[in-house]
Amino acid sequence: MSSASNVASAAAVPAIALEEAAFGWPTGIVTRDVSGAFEQGSLTAIVGPNGAGKSTLLKGIMGMLKPAHGRVVRCPGPAGEIAWLPQAADLDRQFPITVYDLVAMGAWRQVGPWGALRGRHLRLVDEALQAVGLTRCTHWLIEALSGGQMQRALFARMLLQDAPVLLMDEPFAAVDSETIDVLMALIRQWHNQGRTIIAVLHDLDLVREHFPRTLLLARRPIAWGDTATVLSDDNLRLARKSCDAAFWG
Repeated sequence: MSSASNVASAAAVPAIALEEAAFGWPTGIVTRDVSGAFEQGSLTAIVGPNGAGKSTLLKGIMGMLKPAHGRVVRCPGPAGEIAWLPQAADLDRQFPITVYDLVAMGAWRQVGPWGALRGRHLRLVDEALQAVGLTRCTHWLIEALSGGQMQRALFARMLLQDAPVLLMDEPFAAVDSETIDVLMALIRQWHNQGRTIIAVLHDLDLVREHFPRTLLLARRPIAWGDTATVLSDDNLRLARKSCDAAFWG
């Protein structure tokens, strides 16, 4: 098989596929009947009303939740490695760690749990902090950061992780417009590099402008595909009705 055929075959394997997947908690199933694929190199937003199960689905894709039914299939090998950006509410901002050390944790996969950062990795930490505009905050404790600064630090950590698949849970929640512009520039850069990006988002205008593909969720998929088609008025009304919610949250 030619090298071109090998590349085409690799690209034909989805980064992540879901087969009748359902996820939930001991209190019950939150989202169900999820079947579809996130192709390698795709840029996808997951949207839906408050209580639609968006974060639950993302945690199931990440492997933090086991499927109650069905299964999640990741691309084998390095192409299936995932970097994870959690919700701000899931983070302990009181933990005594500096911005520099938080970002440096992204290199853990390369240096190991007991390895010391040297040479190249030290340069990468500095470059990541510069890319998100946090060079003056290097030695601050994370509890001193604003919401926008914290998201910048987490994006810098993802730069260090250098994973082909990036999962983000509400990356723009409670951040200023300048920070959104900086972080969207990084997302576009990652997308141009061929990385697979999946993000839970609430701003539908932002989704329409920047995300080619969308999964509209209301405890089960309402639509999944081209963003302009998915975010039709009919689909949005159906999603709200399905979740018994009259607002996005």
